[in-house]
Amino acid sequence: MPFLNFASFKGRRDFFCIFAVDFILRWFYQLGKTPLLPLYAAAIGAGEIMIGFIVGISTSSGIILKPIFGILSDFWGKKVWLCVALVIFTCTPFAYQFVSSEQDLVFLRLFHGISTAILGPVGLAYVVHLNNDTQTKRLAYFGISRSLVSLSAPITAGVALTVFDFETVFIFIGFGSIFAMIPLFLIRDNSASNNINNNISWKKIGIAFHYIISIPAVWMAGLLEMLVYSIVYSLRAFLPLFIISQDNGTILQAGLFFSIQEITHMLCRPIGAQLADKKGYRVTIIFGMLLLASGLLLVNVFTENFFLIIAIFIGAGQGFIFPTSVAMLADEVKKNYRGTAMGVYGSLRNIGKVIGPVCAGFALANYNFSLVFMALASIIVVIAFLVMLFWNKIVRKNIFNHFH
Repeated sequence: MPFLNFASFKGRRDFFCIFAVDFILRWFYQLGKTPLLPLYAAAIGAGEIMIGFIVGISTSSGIILKPIFGILSDFWGKKVWLCVALVIFTCTPFAYQFVSSEQDLVFLRLFHGISTAILGPVGLAYVVHLNNDTQTKRLAYFGISRSLVSLSAPITAGVALTVFDFETVFIFIGFGSIFAMIPLFLIRDNSASNNINNNISWKKIGIAFHYIISIPAVWMAGLLEMLVYSIVYSLRAFLPLFIISQDNGTILQAGLFFSIQEITHMLCRPIGAQLADKKGYRVTIIFGMLLLASGLLLVNVFTENFFLIIAIFIGAGQGFIFPTSVAMLADEVKKNYRGTAMGVYGSLRNIGKVIGPVCAGFALANYNFSLVFMALASIIVVIAFLVMLFWNKIVRKNIFNHFH
């Protein structure tokens, strides 16, 4: 396995430490989100619309907050903001026991969402700032943290809720998050010293933001991420309904579909990194997009024994696209502004998470499942063609052998 090729833990201590911080904080955060949060919201009297608003409010706030914290981390360093995120991750769960109304829960979720708005862009910026191994390889393995969380946290939360009440689980989440302090303490941070002057001002913030939004590759990577996430979250929202609507379709198949998809995504990330290092970013991204489009087209020939292949195609497409697009973005941006870049990138990702299910819902209200999935596949193919056509005009650096 490529991961075993890491020469030593000592030489890559910072990577393993940031991976551990990300996994611990995200795992306990997700423990309090799915399926606990909607059930908790319903228990305090929230209706269906309000439950959806409560579940999605932290994602919406990240659209605005991620670029802000990305910029701040460029000036003051990554570790200080990771410490701020740790405090919020740890302290906020203890406040859930004092929630007495829907409004209380909305405000608490907004505050709790600040933690992920910091961890997302700052964690990515820290990883791309490291020097060991290749950019794509680091990002590929770092992203496995999210996949492991997605696979294990929800089922753990489900088991915990069969034994404990909501308040007890939230207290457990708070105490558990404290363990991220250990690897965070071991992290070294030299990123802030790379800036000429760490004193922040509105003028410097404006310069940083203008620099980032003027880079075409930032928009290409961010919009690709937004597109893929909008499709993936649309699938999460509506594919279970499609599966159940088919002959012999079951809820178990729907759950198995997403498990296989996430496992494939996790396993294909290192493969995508290797392909990007050998063949370049453009080939890897386009290949991933074609895999994703193929998976969506195969939905139209759904059969009981064929749906796992669809999950593999979609998961593999994610595994090839995600680490490659971030690595391409990191290579295009000056080191001093990578936090800002990851903030804008993360903001566009969150937009995809929000608008994807909404747009798919409107489409499915007027057209059938097969036609909507075919339209999504067609969009991806068109975007892949445009990426291939305009790549050299958007990406300024020669990506081949860019680490040697």
